[in-house]
Amino acid sequence: MFKVLDFRQIFTAGMILFAVIDIIGNIPIIIDLRKKVGHIQSEKASIVAGIIMIVFLFLGKEILNLIGIDVNSFAVAGSFILFFLALEMILGISLYRDDAPETASVVPLAFPLIAGAGTMTSLVSLQAEYETVNIIVAIVINIIFVYLVLKSSGKIEKVLGSQGINVIRKVFGVILLAIAVKLFATNIQNLFS
Repeated sequence: MFKVLDFRQIFTAGMILFAVIDIIGNIPIIIDLRKKVGHIQSEKASIVAGIIMIVFLFLGKEILNLIGIDVNSFAVAGSFILFFLALEMILGISLYRDDAPETASVVPLAFPLIAGAGTMTSLVSLQAEYETVNIIVAIVINIIFVYLVLKSSGKIEKVLGSQGINVIRKVFGVILLAIAVKLFATNIQNLFS
């Protein structure tokens, strides 16, 4: 197993997942969720997101094939989700309304915010280039970081203040919008080639 461990692969896969999960950019959403529900179960959200990611790493292609969806179509659908999340962040609007959620740990935090369509698409893509054990290590490292951010979201809010959060929301909204457009353009091109 240790012969297969490649720190370059772990680092690269980890950075790709870090960019797609975008937990730093999701801080404003996490703070909003915490205000709506009162408490976020950081441990539960992190563990569920990690399990979803690892299960999808092993079964993702098979699940998609079973229901007749190719990876590119899945990625295009994921790009729409990212697009609408980005619009919410940039415009300060709420497109998704949940009727008085009791907890935000699993939905929408673990899925689709952390382990969403973009993350799952990335995992399927990474599998073609990297050893599975290296991707698992990259997932675990990202989940630990996600947990730390979720656990300290209250402190982060105090440090940034409402103006800082609004600036971060807009900046990361634009970045998320760019990721959505790139994901859409790349995969729509792959669908028709």
